[in-house]
Amino acid sequence: MSNLNVLPLLEPEAVVACCPPLTERPLTADEAERTAIMFKALGDPVRLRLFSAVASHEGGEACVCDISDVGVSQPTVSHHLKKLKEAGLLSSERRGTWVYYRVEPAVLAAMAQLLTRAASV
Repeated sequence: MSNLNVLPLLEPEAVVACCPPLTERPLTADEAERTAIMFKALGDPVRLRLFSAVASHEGGEACVCDISDVGVSQPTVSHHLKKLKEAGLLSSERRGTWVYYRVEPAVLAAMAQLLTRAASV
């Protein structure tokens, strides 16, 4: 008999598509606020490189040990990853001593939708 305890899986917080395409209608104040948080987080070159490293990593997730070579110290990498998580762009999971990051797919879809031209009628 095993002493292994099985823990229930937690569902990630659902990320709602933030906004319609910019060409469809003006954003509301709430939509603009949510969108600005995402783009502000990506407005830093180090954060954009980290986000890109995670997004393009094989398997769709990356260990912090594999993406920390962005020209800044490890504490600074941790700070930038925290900001990306707070903006809802990344999620993470600790495995032993390492933390693995993944891009939230719904976030990419929402950002793509926002920047896509509305379909012609």
